[in-house]
This record gives sequence, structure tokens and C-alpha cells, in this order.
Amino acid sequence: MSNATSESGSDVAGSLISQLQSIQNRVQELEAENAKLSSQLSKCCCHKGVESQRKNTGGDKTRKKKAIERNPGYNLTVMSHHPKRYVALKVMYFGQRFYGFASEAQMDPTVESEIFKALEKTRLLVGDRKESQYSRCGRTDKGVSSVGQVIALFLRSNLKETDANNKLSGELISEMQIEGEIDYVRVLNRVLPSDIRILGWSPVSIDFSARFSCLSREYKYFFWRGNLNLPAMENAGKKFIGEHDFRNFCKMDAANVHNYRRRITQFEISSSNMRFEGDQLCAIKVKGSAFLWHQVRCIVAVLFMIGQGLESVDVIDVLLDIEKTPRKPQYAMSPEIPLVLQSCEFEDVKFICSSDSGQALRIHLENEGRAYQLQSAIFQEAALSCLPIANDQSLLNDGTIEVASHIPLLSRPTERKCCYTLAFVKNAITARK
Repeated sequence: MSNATSESGSDVAGSLISQLQSIQNRVQELEAENAKLSSQLSKCCCHKGVESQRKNTGGDKTRKKKAIERNPGYNLTVMSHHPKRYVALKVMYFGQRFYGFASEAQMDPTVESEIFKALEKTRLLVGDRKESQYSRCGRTDKGVSSVGQVIALFLRSNLKETDANNKLSGELISEMQIEGEIDYVRVLNRVLPSDIRILGWSPVSIDFSARFSCLSREYKYFFWRGNLNLPAMENAGKKFIGEHDFRNFCKMDAANVHNYRRRITQFEISSSNMRFEGDQLCAIKVKGSAFLWHQVRCIVAVLFMIGQGLESVDVIDVLLDIEKTPRKPQYAMSPEIPLVLQSCEFEDVKFICSSDSGQALRIHLENEGRAYQLQSAIFQEAALSCLPIANDQSLLNDGTIEVASHIPLLSRPTERKCCYTLAFVKNAITARK
């Protein structure tokens, strides 16, 4: 019976592999045909009139009118004839009100959509997004902040194009490359929302990619210490250092990811001088070459269980061993608001910020910090104005809320099998190639 079941399973897997490979081959054929037709169309002058007629019909007329009203007089075609240079921008943002950084999800507002609005408003964007050769280092999720995100794209320049385009990767920044150039930090920060700021810019070579040229990314996760056992959390966190399969510490994305191995190069927990009613603010720092979807928040969630004494430090070893634990136990991630993309590291990229722009930036950030401190004071006053809590209510003496009894991670239900089946099929196809 078991042999028949095994053969049946093998037949299903073989059929799925065959179907998926056939679809992938067809997609490649269609992409090649699309590229061929697009190339022919770009060389043809007559298609411009057809495109013009299409834009003047139906709902496209309304969309075009709205675009003109939003930024009157801004013509991407005209702007494409201006001198340009390839630039990396260092970006900070407070993520609480944004639906993540990237704008592909059709949810507004996103950090990326606000940046492109500012680029259009300041007439720095040369051509459309595709022509600008745009790239981003990371795509942080809803609510996540950053003080070191990096993007790269072609921007309008005051310099001649021969001077503005760096040809060598890692070329040193000369005075001639900066003198007389647009102050990108000052210009963009004048029009960006108060919770997004450009921290600096750098000339980069045209082969630079904010995503693929990145050597490492560093995240910080802030939390209040409370009664957490920090030494146990740090001992557990050190087990992540090195290259491991992190499928049990991320959100499964089998449709786009088939390799869950990632390298962590640094892990530490630090305490700050900031306190609130006797509690101390701490931060977990994780550095690695790249990260999976929700990887840091899953890591932090398990570390909190260890810090509360609900799980053993050794659970990390078991979860990293995919032979012992091939499917992720179901558990809630840590909240997104305390997570910050701290920095993105590149070779020979030095960000520039003029003294005037730097001073304006510091004043703005200090004022924003004071504004949030005022909001904190109001919440504190509201807490003091609450009615006294009876001794038999759910608030415990240490200020933590009583929670339901903990179910050990290794005793919990695991993620759906279909995710892992698809991952298995994709791995099998990759191995065959």
C-alpha cells in the first residue's frame, strides 16, 4: 500500500514538474516575441499617431487631464533632452502611515509614490520610470521605517552629460562632479512630506544597482526591556550567525522564492539611555547580505518567546534544522512599527549633503522628534487620568497584560503543505537545469 502511495505521489510531482516546465518555456517564448515586436515598434514612427489617438479616447482622456492638472507644464518627453546623471539617493522615512516602500501593490500612500511625486514636481525626473533605470535596495513592508534606504536613477543635471555620467564603478568623487550641480537634497526635501527626507546623494556608475550592488543590509528592532531575559535572547540570536535555511523564520513566498538560505554576519542586543517609567529602551541589530520576506520580524518574535521564558534557547537549533523541522510552526510575527532598515552598504559610495541642506535637515528632524515627544506626553497624561485599576483585573503588577497559555512552537500546527509542495517542484526544476 505504501509503495502504491509513494508511486502515486511521484507521478503527481512528475506531472506538476512537466506542466510547470512547459509553462515556463511558453513564457520565455512569449517574452522573446514581445521583445522582438517592441524593438520593431520603437523604430517605427507611425505608432506615435496611433498611441496619441488611443490616449484621446474614453477614460484615458480623464487620466491625462488629471496628470496635467497635477503637474502643469511638465513634459517628460521634453525633459528627456536635458543633461542627466545617474545618482544614488539615501532616504529616511517614518513608515507608520505608509503601505510599505514599493508602489506595485496599488495601495496608497507608499514611500516610493511620494518620492516620484516629488521628482516630477521638481522636474528632476528624466523620462519615465523605466527610462530612468530606477532601482531600490529594499522594499520594506507596511509600517516599517528606514534611516538608510537607497535608490538609484537618472536625474536632471546642471553638468554636461559627458561630465555627469560616471563611467567607472567606485570612481572617486571629484570637486568638478559636485561644483555647480543641483542640490538634490535641498530641492527634494522642500517638497517631500514631513515624514520622508533625502539624507544625501552620490554620483554612481551606470552599472550600479541599488539592489544587486548592495553588500549588506542592517536592520534594527526597538523594544522595551520589561522582564525579558536579554542574555538568553542574545545567546539564541548568536545561533543565527552564518549561512542557514531560514524557511522557518520568514513568510513563505513559494511563488517567487525557491532558495531560503541567507547569511547573517552580525547579531547583537544593545540598551539605550532612553527610559520610560523605569523601563529601558533596547534594540536588536541584525546584519546580513540579504533577507527573506518578514525574516527579521519572525526572528524577533521567537526571541521574545525565549526572553519571556516560554521557549528554550535550543529551539533555534531545531527550527534551523529543516530535516527535523521541514515546515514552519504557526506563530505571529512581531509588530512592524519598531522595525527600521538602518543601513545599506555599498562599495565606494559616499553620500554628499551640503552644509546648508544638512543644517536644514537636522532642524527638521529635531522638530519632528519634539512633536512626537509632545504626543507621547499627551498619551502619558491620558494614562494618568484613567480610573484606578482593581486588583482582580487582568493588568498584572509588572504592567504586562495577561495572555493565554503558551503552546510550545514545536507542538503547533505547521504552515500549509501546498506552499512546500510548490517550493519542492521549483527546486526540482532548478536542479534539472
